[in-house]
This record gives sequence, structure tokens and C-alpha cells, in this order.
Amino acid sequence: MNKEKTVASHLISKSETAAILDEISSKWKIDIPKIKNLNCHYLPDNAEIITGNGITILKRECEYLPFLSNTEVLEKFPHVVVDMGAVKFVCNGANVMRPGIRKYTDFEKDQIVCVKEESKQKFLAVGKSLVSSSEMESLAKGEVVKNLHYISDKYWEAKKEIRD
Repeated sequence: MNKEKTVASHLISKSETAAILDEISSKWKIDIPKIKNLNCHYLPDNAEIITGNGITILKRECEYLPFLSNTEVLEKFPHVVVDMGAVKFVCNGANVMRPGIRKYTDFEKDQIVCVKEESKQKFLAVGKSLVSSSEMESLAKGEVVKNLHYISDKYWEAKKEIRD
């Protein structure tokens, strides 16, 4: 039985590639190296995985997120470090709660924040901050980061089918 390819792809033009990289660079507030062409891989739920020379981007609902396998890019974002008790919940899509956060860097509300585990500092998830880091300091409980992309989610699994 033939396994159908579930991910349709196309090469993005040079001008569209430049526009996407400019938009991402300004939204993420980081420098992104110039890339001639990006490939866009369409996923069933209107999401896209965009790949290029040294970069992988997840586009969900008009929002660009760094892909979890792209450690070099993830290092440029603010992050929170969660205790080992939070790991299985975050890796199942749960939002990051204040009690599980051990360490963090400075971030603003609605900023992309990466989630790391405390023992090996591995990236577990990418999300959007629901409060600023300074506001979080005064919280004893509550949600801090909305989980948008995590290890073993459907995007992670879809990326395995993509051949760049």
C-alpha cells in the first residue's frame, strides 16, 4: 500500500522570501541571515513549516514561531527554565505555570518565549508570554507562557516527513 505524502511543498520566490525574513526579523527582534529561497511545506490544519538554509520556522494562524529543532535561533529568544515536574505536562501541550518556573530571562508580555528543562537545558517548547517577567516575579501561581509548539506535537511529527 502506498503511503501518501501528507505535506505539500513549494519554493518561495526570492522577493517573497526577503519579505518573510524581514517580517520575522522585525517581529522576533533578532537578526536573521539573508537566505535566497525558502521552502514552504503546507500542513493539513492551515499551518506551514518554512525551511531555508539554517532556519526552520513554524507559521500558525499568521504567527511565525521558531521551530524547536532550530537551537541556534532558539538561543536568541528569552526563556524560562522549568523544573523536572513540569516537563511531562509541557511536552503534552500544557501552558507553563508560575510554580514550575525555576529561572528566567527578561521578557515582555506577548513576546515569544522558549521553555527549557532544568537538568540539561534542552528546549521543550515555544510559546507566547501571557505576562511580563517583571509581572511574573510577583505571582505565586497562574499561567505565564501559552504553549504554542512543543516536542512531539503534530508540527514536530510533520517535520520528520519533510526532506529539505
